[in-house]
Amino acid sequence: MRRASESKTGDGRPTFGSRRALAALSLAAGLAFAQQAPVPPATVADHHEAIVPLPLTIAVDPVQAAIGERMFRDPRLSQDRDMACTACHHLDSGGGDGLPRAKTADGVTLARNSPTIFNVAFNFSYNWDGVADSLEAHADQLLLNPKIMRADWPELLARLKDDAGYVRAFAAAYPDGITKPNALSALASYERSLITPNARFDRYLRGELGALSVAERQGYALFSGYGCIACHQGANVGGNMYQKFGVFEDVLTPTAQDATPDPGRYKVTQVERDRGVFRVPSLRNVALTAPYFHDGRAATLEEAVETMARVQLGRNLAPTEIGLIVQFLRSLTGEYNGRPFAGTAPERR
Repeated sequence: MRRASESKTGDGRPTFGSRRALAALSLAAGLAFAQQAPVPPATVADHHEAIVPLPLTIAVDPVQAAIGERMFRDPRLSQDRDMACTACHHLDSGGGDGLPRAKTADGVTLARNSPTIFNVAFNFSYNWDGVADSLEAHADQLLLNPKIMRADWPELLARLKDDAGYVRAFAAAYPDGITKPNALSALASYERSLITPNARFDRYLRGELGALSVAERQGYALFSGYGCIACHQGANVGGNMYQKFGVFEDVLTPTAQDATPDPGRYKVTQVERDRGVFRVPSLRNVALTAPYFHDGRAATLEEAVETMARVQLGRNLAPTEIGLIVQFLRSLTGEYNGRPFAGTAPERR
């Protein structure tokens, strides 16, 4: 993932001298911009072009999505009828489960943190390692995963067909009724509908300059000037690329929980350069999705910002800088079903 403009040290690590000089200039300009008097909306949009607002609506078939919502909440989709999708994705908070790492229905801790289900329509791949490139494929893998839902398609389809409500709903939504492709389509339609638009930062990008405080604009200038925006950009403020975790520090080392480091995307591709590479997560609603990273190692947003600056950018940020960036990140909390997202991060169990 080294860019052509980067050089390398003798031990092969990238150096970023010229990029840091440019970043310093950008940061100084950004902080000055953040403290200026309000500027015309067009100028704001141009300045923040790396991040674009979420659309206020997304096109999904409402009948199919309604089936998917019922399935998403239905524990009968799991082999032992003991685990629904909502076990790992709490819709009344940030769309995760509040745990460092997900747990099975019988309490066994899994290898990775549960990513948020909100705004997945804007991701380009799924899971921390990008094992699926569509929501339908992702749902299929989770349903069949022996550590999660443990489902079997013949049995799952039989359960759906035994439910008169499902039979009627599928017949109304799909000409061929209940089939595996249609069940996956319904689940994916519902998941695509789970968007949280109209965050205060979105409103700011659309020209509502008073939507952000001066401190939040300063936080965004730091976020942009230090280079966080190189990976966290686009409509989902991330979710659209892979990056190695630990550019300036080796943070993927054996722990008391794991005898070997998480291989990341290497597990999918078996390509050595993908070892320790993960999908960059979205920062939408990030104030509600603690703990952070693929293994939930960061309990707070402040800790996550400090870690990312140090291991990805080679910078030790001052507490005031971390605080300003966190204030900006809190402005990324959007609305759900047309109402401000009042949820809080789920309690860790």
